[in-house]
Parts: sequence; structure tokens; C-alpha cells
Amino acid sequence: MSTRIITVANQKGGVGKTTSTVNMAAAIARTGKEVLVIDLDPQGNASTALGAEHREGTPSVYEVLTGDLSLLEVVQACPDEPHLWTAPATIDLAGAEIELVAQVAREYRLARAIEAALKERSFDYVILDCPPSLGLLTLNGLVAAKEVLLPIQCEYYALEGLSQLLRTIDMVRTHLNPSLIVGAILLTMYDGRTRLASQVATEVRTHFGEQVLDTVIPRSVRVSEAPSYSQTVLTYDPSSSGAIAYQEAAAQLMALTPDYAQSYPQT
Repeated sequence: MSTRIITVANQKGGVGKTTSTVNMAAAIARTGKEVLVIDLDPQGNASTALGAEHREGTPSVYEVLTGDLSLLEVVQACPDEPHLWTAPATIDLAGAEIELVAQVAREYRLARAIEAALKERSFDYVILDCPPSLGLLTLNGLVAAKEVLLPIQCEYYALEGLSQLLRTIDMVRTHLNPSLIVGAILLTMYDGRTRLASQVATEVRTHFGEQVLDTVIPRSVRVSEAPSYSQTVLTYDPSSSGAIAYQEAAAQLMALTPDYAQSYPQT
């Protein structure tokens, strides 16, 4: 099986993007698959949750994008999951967008780094956590990936801004990465006590159909607490509703074939 390269993207902040990245990655790794998480967000929240060192000066994705280090030179093992690895982000990454603007083939920096790494070492999954923007870092993530996982929170204005993201994905497919697909959509922050959450879930399922994973991720204090202990919720509280939901969602994502969604409806 070839490596599945999945970018988790949504330019809207607070949708559970990083939380979904690290917990889905951990759940997949627990099945025995070798998983690499690449943290493209200068905030480094995915690095924190996976227990990766990412203080300023730590070899990171920044050095990979600038060409100073190879991807494998910055990869760290996750202390809690034997099959999970992290390429961390440091605050240096915040300047990368400005520094890369004048570089040749700047959109392909990450794609080429991943391609080179996979020639030396085998990973079943490479999962990229993008920042909440549509800048050059996210563009590198979309160009490097084969699939996009879109987290959408079950709250008011859930679909706001999504049309812009889908247009960006379309543009990337047209001009930079013709094999890119929208692989799956994950509903997050679901509060079963509210009518709004079920209305949003219904609206998203009506619009995107089978691309929406069956499992929804509930609002969970345990999910929110886990990163402060440098853990995923699967390690922090494996019996919690959030941990169980992420394991189910990961299983559904793994069951999809890479050519699952060749098109998607426009908003």
C-alpha cells in the first residue's frame, strides 16, 4: 500500500483541527500503522499534544522548508505511541511564509521533502496539521497531500468560509496538484443537548453526503484537557467519549480508499 498523505485544513480557527489531527493520528498508530504527523502551525499545538520538543532552536519543519535540514532529520518519536512520529513546528515557522515568497517553487518545498523522506523510510500515513489560514504554509500542505480532511464544528456559521477553502483546494488541484481530493469531512464539537448541533450536522450531511464520516466528535472536557499534559485523549483518558469517538472516526477514515471522493459540491 502506498503512503496516504492527508492534510487537515480549515482556515477557520477553533474547529478542532489540531485536536483531530493528533487524536486521529494516535488512533491510526494504535492499529500498528506507522504514522508521521507534520506540524505546519507556528503555534506548535500538535507538537505539544504529541510530546515533541519544539522550543525555539529545535530542528523543525522550518529548517525543512528553508532547505537546511531533511524531513527525517527533524522527526521525533512520540513518547506515548510506538508507531507515531512528529516533525515539530517552532515559532521560527511564523517567518517562513515571508522568507519563502521569493523562493523558486516555494509551494513544492514540503512535497519534495516528504517525497525524499519516503524514499528512505516507510510510513503508512503522513498527516499534516495546517495553520488556520490559507497562506503559504497551508498551500504547501495542500500541494504535498493526496487527500484533505476537513473538520467542521457543529456550531453556528459552521459552513461560513468553507466555500473559500474549497475554491482554494480547486485552485491547487487545477494548477499545482491534480491528484488532490477531498477525502473526508469530520463533524467536531457536537453537543447533543442542543438543537443547533443536530441542525448543523444535518445541513453538512445534506450538502456533502457520504464524504462526511459517520462518527461525530462530541464536546469533551477530556479532549480539551489532554494537550496540557502533552498527551492525546487516547492516552489521557482512553475510556472517555472523545477517545472512543476518535478511534471510531479513525477506523472509518482508514476504511476509505484514496480515490473515494473525486469531486465535491460547491457551497
